[in-house]
Amino acid sequence: MKTMKGPGIFLAQFVGPDAPFNSLPTIAKWAKEKGFIGVQIPTGEASLFDLRKAAESDTYCDEIKGMLKDLGMEITELSTHLQGQLVAVHPAYDTLFDAFAPERVRGNPKARQEWAVEQLYLAAKASRRLGLNASVTFSGSLAWPYFFPWPQRPPGLFETAFEELAKRWHPILDAYEDAGVDLCYEIHPSEDLFDGTTFEMFLDRVKGHKRCNILFDPSHFVLQQLKYLDYIDLYHERIKMFHVKDAEFNPTGRQGVYSGYAPWLQRAGRFRSVGDGQVDFKGIFSKLAGYDYEGWAVLEWECCIKHPEDGAREGAQFIRDHIIRVTPRAFDDFAASGTDEKANRRLLGLAPKESKQ
Repeated sequence: MKTMKGPGIFLAQFVGPDAPFNSLPTIAKWAKEKGFIGVQIPTGEASLFDLRKAAESDTYCDEIKGMLKDLGMEITELSTHLQGQLVAVHPAYDTLFDAFAPERVRGNPKARQEWAVEQLYLAAKASRRLGLNASVTFSGSLAWPYFFPWPQRPPGLFETAFEELAKRWHPILDAYEDAGVDLCYEIHPSEDLFDGTTFEMFLDRVKGHKRCNILFDPSHFVLQQLKYLDYIDLYHERIKMFHVKDAEFNPTGRQGVYSGYAPWLQRAGRFRSVGDGQVDFKGIFSKLAGYDYEGWAVLEWECCIKHPEDGAREGAQFIRDHIIRVTPRAFDDFAASGTDEKANRRLLGLAPKESKQ
């Protein structure tokens, strides 16, 4: 068995215009002071990271790694969540998702998609230069507006959507194969890959591509009321990344799973700082350890109540306390009898094996 790495922290929710959150050296120093040893970098944040330069320059990558090493830190993975979202956008979301793209491609869905795909290719090359073995993204969504079956869906709607989604992503997955990097989709409501069924639909259409993998985030499964420990049993071979994020689901006479019209504070399902929600993290860390998960445990902080500074500090210690240093031997090895095949057969009342002539 292998011991997972951590604690790491996803920087996206902490980046801002003010120090120490406006540059990679200062936010990494801040993260180190909170107790983290790794940072997951959102590649769309130009103040932190130059994705194109990282894809093209070993020198730049060495400078980034060296700076972090001096702080006692390292990069866990690169994130292309926002760029991946733009690989597949239903027209209903064009205006909202334009904000994720540079001004020069806004209002032009084709150009925006081409820009997003190029970003994914750059991230594959940058990950390789940085010596990383995984990267996280969103799948985007073509079919999400139709997730509830009313009005009645025409036959073949989802099949067409997933065939198109696979067509767009297959060349990108090939690029990650060339780079030797796993591409991990964060399984997330509002993406076409939002549970086990949809992941399987996609995986089937990309012909089981070895680089098509999963970022496991249990908070999204709490809000869907999906059995997230069973999910690990089903998909552990594809789980290559892990976000430590908490959530709670408290249905009332007014709200259930579909409570998204209410503000976060008033929803039946809402994200919480780790340890404040309902996620069974002891069960999750045990499951992942049992399946030899050797990637990072990375805090993603999203909470509508607690201050982010407190959430980060508590999150680092929470992860540290939950990572299981796996045992190198069985607990009952002290009682081993050292028996052999002949002795085993005697214990079972079996005749000795006949020797081969």
